Amino acid sequence: MTISHLLEDFSTLADGDPVAITDVALEEEKLAAFEKGYQAGWDDSTKASSEEASHVSADFAQNLQDLSFTLHEAQAAALKSLKPFLDQLVETVLPRLAQDSLGARVREILHGFLDEQTPAPVSLLAAPETVPVLEKLLEGPDHPPATISADPAMSEGQVRLRFGDTEREIDTKAVLAGISDAIEAYYADTLNDMKDTT
Repeated sequence: MTISHLLEDFSTLADGDPVAITDVALEEEKLAAFEKGYQAGWDDSTKASSEEASHVSADFAQNLQDLSFTLHEAQAAALKSLKPFLDQLVETVLPRLAQDSLGARVREILHGFLDEQTPAPVSLLAAPETVPVLEKLLEGPDHPPATISADPAMSEGQVRLRFGDTEREIDTKAVLAGISDAIEAYYADTLNDMKDTT
């Protein structure tokens, strides 16, 4: 059994009229076919280039977004890891520095009083545990005579200086509390801002 019955038979078609074409017309047809093929290739190339650029641009945008997210995560992690150090600094190191520098601060204020005004009696009021530091500070001939009194209502690190009608107060605990509050506020604001941008 053959498969000829499945195939189309072209033997029954009539021969068409012969086509006459000149060399010029043939060249024009070749040129038109070349131009058409060239334009189709150019269009395909432009479309492929545009699609590739769009794909690269989308990938680049996604990578930037991922990088930005990773940067915010790294900053937040660094800030969070630094917080215990800052808390420890405020709780242990700064109070010691404030206590050690209290005498120098009192001396600075006293000399400021003496430079600005005529001599007047100087009195210092401080917490009982701060009085020995002030007494040691005022030992020696180069310091003005001053009376030092203890006030149990005052906390350690508080000193009130009176020079005539002028009064100044030093409160290292208030300063340290302000530093601690500033750190807490900074962390609250910064970490909230980082959450908002991610």
